[in-house]
Amino acid sequence: MVPLRLALTKGRLEHETLLLLERAGVDCAEARNPGRRLILPVPGANLEIILSKGPDVVTYVEHGVCQLGVVGKDTIMEYGRSCVEAFDLGLGACRFALAAREGDDFFGSYKTRRVATKYPHVARKYFDGKGMDVEIIKIEGSVELAPLLGLADGIVDLVSTGETLKANGLIPIDDICPVSARLIVNVAAMKVRGEEIEDLVSLFRQGVGACS
Repeated sequence: MVPLRLALTKGRLEHETLLLLERAGVDCAEARNPGRRLILPVPGANLEIILSKGPDVVTYVEHGVCQLGVVGKDTIMEYGRSCVEAFDLGLGACRFALAAREGDDFFGSYKTRRVATKYPHVARKYFDGKGMDVEIIKIEGSVELAPLLGLADGIVDLVSTGETLKANGLIPIDDICPVSARLIVNVAAMKVRGEEIEDLVSLFRQGVGACS
């Protein structure tokens, strides 16, 4: 039988996802020690694991070369178009928020505000929903710098504790939505290999349940 392919986001999310599978009794030794290999077998599970960057995970699943993937909701919102969110793993919980310099009246200004973000699609959808005219500036690095340098009036970014904002004189002024890691599934694969996929989803549920 052709194994299912599961694309994982490299880094912390990769390790936490493997831990969930291991708690459900899955042998992830090969994935823990990939070496130079790009496709990693999972013994006894009819499964192969692919390690990739978040946006590529979405691409692989949408195009069906991987039937499943684990990726942050932030990446799905920014890059995703047509995949099924099968399960909220609860990993990496944080939130999208709009932040500005403490004391600034972001919403009270009549000028066109400039907003810096790594997530222009998410930011545009948020402000369109509010009927606000803003200029979105794409930033690849630390978006907190943009208001400090006078480049932007605010930022849209992921916020966890808020300590980085506070350290740079910024405060969250509106929460946009919660974010956590999701198990995503290719639409066609859900129809064709639904039973196998449900079995894998059940393993993830077991792993999450073992954490509680």
